[in-house]
Amino acid sequence: MSVIIFAESSGNHFKKGAFEAITYGRKTAEKAGLDFKVLALGTVENLDELAKYGATEINIDRDSVFDKFDSQVFSTAIADGFKKLGGTILILPHSSLGKTIAGRLAVRLQAGLITGVNTVMENDTVSKSVFSGKATGFYKFNTPNKVITVMGNALRPEKIDASAQINDLSLEKVPPQVKVIERKEDTGHIPLPEATRVVSAGRGMKDPSNWGIVEELAAELGATLACSRPVADAGWRPHNEHVGQTGIAIRPNLYIALGISGAIQHLAGVNNSKTIVVINKDPEAPFFKAADYGIVGDLFEIVPKMTEAIKKLKAGTLH
Repeated sequence: MSVIIFAESSGNHFKKGAFEAITYGRKTAEKAGLDFKVLALGTVENLDELAKYGATEINIDRDSVFDKFDSQVFSTAIADGFKKLGGTILILPHSSLGKTIAGRLAVRLQAGLITGVNTVMENDTVSKSVFSGKATGFYKFNTPNKVITVMGNALRPEKIDASAQINDLSLEKVPPQVKVIERKEDTGHIPLPEATRVVSAGRGMKDPSNWGIVEELAAELGATLACSRPVADAGWRPHNEHVGQTGIAIRPNLYIALGISGAIQHLAGVNNSKTIVVINKDPEAPFFKAADYGIVGDLFEIVPKMTEAIKKLKAGTLH
């Protein structure tokens, strides 16, 4: 029996979640005393990248039908690959793709399913954040087959440079149930679910024309931009930047909140961030209770000084 790791790709390249899943799956296999195998789909160009994260056996169906996502097509093929490769544990990233097909796969494989886990499985037990990050829940599988989705940034991908054997597979295919007429993809930056650094701003920015200082800070940090719901609803920023309970839930290593009060709906989507920095002129803003570091003051004065300090730090001239 084997741990099967699905390596998600987009635009013919593997996503960060694939490397996290491989690290998670390798550690799970070590603890369970099993071998592990990677399963990939589509015309992917950077297969060698998987070996850098410890993949020793990569199995791929290169059919171009997998270059466009369809939940039934993917779940059928992955379930077939899982059976052909002798799987007992299936690891998927907790991405939009993983969340969409995990339930289908659990039914097809007659497997138990636990989503959004953040610890390596040991003795059939995993843990995950519950109640909007306010507590940790522990779950134990009681089925032979198991499906797990791994929360983004739950563990850092580990490069160990392995030598990989690549096997071509022919997996079961079904006709797509949805015809894609047009696809618009947001490119040019790291997607929010994959970002390790995020700079977010809210109504405290007063006007969308003031967003330049946020963009400059994010650029110096190599961070992805985000915003609160009122900002997206007002049309100041695109909705794909909205983080929170009703937007995108994220788990970056660093989350900087500028002019965001910290309503419970916003906190529910960001409070699993490893480090939270809050800048707000209101000392009673609820976000300060969740912050690791807080600055009470005018963000229009503080943010440019932060950006300048980061520039000096990078240049080695900060004293």
